[in-house]
Amino acid sequence: MFDNIDKLSQRARELRAPTKQPIKVMVSMGTCGIAAGATPVLAALQKEIAERNLESSVKLVETGCMGLCYCEPSIEIENTQTGKSIIYGNVKPGDAPVIVKNLDGAAVGVDTVNRTWYYPELEEPGEQQLQARIVLRNSGRVNPERLDDYVANNGYQALGKVLTEMSARAVIDEILASGLRGRGGGGFPTGKKWEFAANQESDVKYLICNADEGDPGAFMDRAVLEGDPHSVLEAMAIAGYAIGAHEGYIYIRAEYPLAIKRLRIAIEQAENAGLLGKNILGSDFDFHIELKYGAGAFVCGEETALIHSIEGKRGEPTFKPPYPAISGLWGKPTIVNNVETFANITAIIRLGAAWFRRIGTEKSPGTKVFALAGKIKRVGLIEVPMGTALRDIIFNLGGGIYNDKEFKAVQTGGPSGGALPASQLDTPIDYDSLKALGSMMGSGGMIVMDEDDCMVNIAKFFLEFTLDESCGKCTPCRIGNTRLFEMLEQICEGNGTEETLTKLKTLALTIKDTALCGLGQTSPNPVLSTLSNFADEYQSHVKDKRCLAGVCTKLISYVINDQCVGCTLCARNCPVQCIAGERKEQHVIDQDKCIKCGVCYNTCKFHAIDRI
Repeated sequence: MFDNIDKLSQRARELRAPTKQPIKVMVSMGTCGIAAGATPVLAALQKEIAERNLESSVKLVETGCMGLCYCEPSIEIENTQTGKSIIYGNVKPGDAPVIVKNLDGAAVGVDTVNRTWYYPELEEPGEQQLQARIVLRNSGRVNPERLDDYVANNGYQALGKVLTEMSARAVIDEILASGLRGRGGGGFPTGKKWEFAANQESDVKYLICNADEGDPGAFMDRAVLEGDPHSVLEAMAIAGYAIGAHEGYIYIRAEYPLAIKRLRIAIEQAENAGLLGKNILGSDFDFHIELKYGAGAFVCGEETALIHSIEGKRGEPTFKPPYPAISGLWGKPTIVNNVETFANITAIIRLGAAWFRRIGTEKSPGTKVFALAGKIKRVGLIEVPMGTALRDIIFNLGGGIYNDKEFKAVQTGGPSGGALPASQLDTPIDYDSLKALGSMMGSGGMIVMDEDDCMVNIAKFFLEFTLDESCGKCTPCRIGNTRLFEMLEQICEGNGTEETLTKLKTLALTIKDTALCGLGQTSPNPVLSTLSNFADEYQSHVKDKRCLAGVCTKLISYVINDQCVGCTLCARNCPVQCIAGERKEQHVIDQDKCIKCGVCYNTCKFHAIDRI
């Protein structure tokens, strides 16, 4: 029981003292690692360590996600005395003997992975280290189900500092000075939001952590909660102290069972240790945290819809003002920040606003976590300083385009963002630069597309997602997006005209200006950005009735060329028997019967079928 800061600090010193286990083997046990087979790898390592009687010299740690999703299962072996480490990827249970046998060197035959990140509070970056880990400082390094692991890494020291050395006003001033902007969407200054709520006279105030991560391809918040749940709990308590709130909620997707499990364990541990609950660290400050489950509604990522969901109402947004900081949960002043925003707080309090501002850009200090997904070689989780160029993210950290195809676009900000072309790859990533290009930072999803993607179809895909997730409360979003989607369908089917393109842009701009909430206001972004950046593809669909990428089936045809040797492979695999011809003679496709499925194109071994 930590009933004062001195006991907490003493425990941290004890945990950091040299141990008899200089070798630490960390196994990435996040959702992606477990899905890729990390559990049998962990079991194999446990067995090998036991059989070699190495328990006294080797510490096996189950961690959260290391971010190396493209090469899971992954493990890191660190010599805590020398500071040297080696990371292995694509580890199999059969690799355990050679890995354990070579704990002080490289295990021959096992894939090694370069560490592209550094820890700003501990070291300076190397030449190849583009990542700076603040939010992910503990993910992949500690056991998220052990409070001692977090305490040993300066855990709850920031909360102790706040409760013993700082006033509520001083905490807000530090966050204001840091320039931290909300990492969940528009980038509103976190300190200002806290200041608004702190200035309200109210008997009750609330704090909410938005963990309702709904963007397609996004998994940043999930990874933080699975790998470092205490960092969010500690930050919520600090925010509660700053604004005068004693109750907090974590609104989390029910589809995140591992994150929920680890949060529940962390909350119980913190309460038992006197780090949450009543009289935290012997002070007169009380703070309680409760979990609330979301049912997968994307619109509940919007703060007013989220608040209504917690209240037991339908998850619909309301017009602002008043903002939640003035009147939120049950009509009381309420702060809503997302997981990544909270995960920055403790480092800022411990190390100071000036330290935080050394990283990133003047208007967007700090780092940003991105979930790299799509047509990219190294799918995974990265954290880079604000201002890092898209090119470095995609081609350096991401390894370039899968199968070495041509890069076409990257969608930032999920379905609310925009598609950026190759000409904008040197854009430094921050809130203002992305907004200027018709996109947005969003929560941090980053989906990469290649030459085989049709950008008209991509706009239709994202709009269809938003259309399905709309609450339907306001006409611009409910009806306007339906009409937008219908026009995109017409274009993809070859029925669009120049007038269709004009109406598409006009309606998209109208929805952007008139929709009720952020979901509706940003829903046209994929349409507007692709219209601007990939006008040639729209023109090809409308004028030439062709899909340049060969994706829109009603705008493509398959034709057999002179390379055909008459092997009959295409005819034998055609599901509608529309290919005719004698063996060893050139075949012909009946265009009236062809359903444009592409089976013939994919099965031909002689490049004898053209897709036009």
